[in-house]
Amino acid sequence: MTLTLPTWPLVYGQPPGSGQIRQLASDFCVSENLSFEPSGAGEHVFLRIQKTGENTEFVARQLARFANVRQRDVSYAGLKDRHAVTTQWFSVWLPGKEEPDWSAFTTDSIKILQHVRHARKLKRGVLSGNQFVITIRAWQGDQAAALQRLAAISCHGIANYYGPQRFGHDGQNLNKALAMFQGAKVGREQRSLYLSAARSFLFNQLLARRVLDQSWDQAVPGDTFQFDLSHSCFTAEDIDDSIIQRLAAQQIHVTGVLWGKGDARVLPLEQAVVTDYPALAAGLVACGLEQDRRALRVQVPDLQGQFVDDTTLRLSFTLPAGSYATALLRELIGD
Repeated sequence: MTLTLPTWPLVYGQPPGSGQIRQLASDFCVSENLSFEPSGAGEHVFLRIQKTGENTEFVARQLARFANVRQRDVSYAGLKDRHAVTTQWFSVWLPGKEEPDWSAFTTDSIKILQHVRHARKLKRGVLSGNQFVITIRAWQGDQAAALQRLAAISCHGIANYYGPQRFGHDGQNLNKALAMFQGAKVGREQRSLYLSAARSFLFNQLLARRVLDQSWDQAVPGDTFQFDLSHSCFTAEDIDDSIIQRLAAQQIHVTGVLWGKGDARVLPLEQAVVTDYPALAAGLVACGLEQDRRALRVQVPDLQGQFVDDTTLRLSFTLPAGSYATALLRELIGD
């Protein structure tokens, strides 16, 4: 059995145009926002680093070598793309040690913008969100329609699809997950990537069905809802006016299942998706992943767009941690 990534349906229909991203590294800028403020004291040094054309793991290795610590003593909150200008946080564990001269770590592609002490290491996922500034070049299409599309997205949000980077080059991680579930041996890091790909694929398939029936941002009986900017959830067997009003006000969001073991109630539509891909579903359970929920909708209230010339569109916006800029871009320029 071999799986290929489909083209998941768009919320707003045919994109108003086409264009190119990442023609230059500076065309794709992303900056992490921590969900807390470093305390200023402790054994861990937090470093806010801007890097151009370098991936996260490379910088982490360079930091370990520069600070003369083990690789595992360097942590980061998330992976960032290489072909971009990214500003992200790292932490280096220096118990009872003097800090090196961080300014000496600067290169043409790496700059340390800030360093501050904290009591604990930086953990994965401890971000409130990411700020993006993205330039679309070689634009072809209706500029007025593009700006209208941006206004609609700012008002109503986008479908919270996982981006293609979640699945590896040409979606290969998905089929590697299938091979792993069938007994192929993989390392710990690869195992995590393949599990994420399998679960993300099932979620995207579920979300696609709700986009097609236009219920991705509408409540149906039995839905589980997530409070905005929170992971707290509740289930409603009956949909009353209060639910409808809170959903319209974007105070709550419909969620979809992230498959795994557990007895939480799932909707018939969710069960149907799982039934279509039994090897993926069974593999996730066998590997011990716990069932979870993810919002089907993500808000982009600060989205702004401007044509700086006839063929160049510049966007700025913030997304919560775990949401993908590609989910927004495809509503403008397709896949």
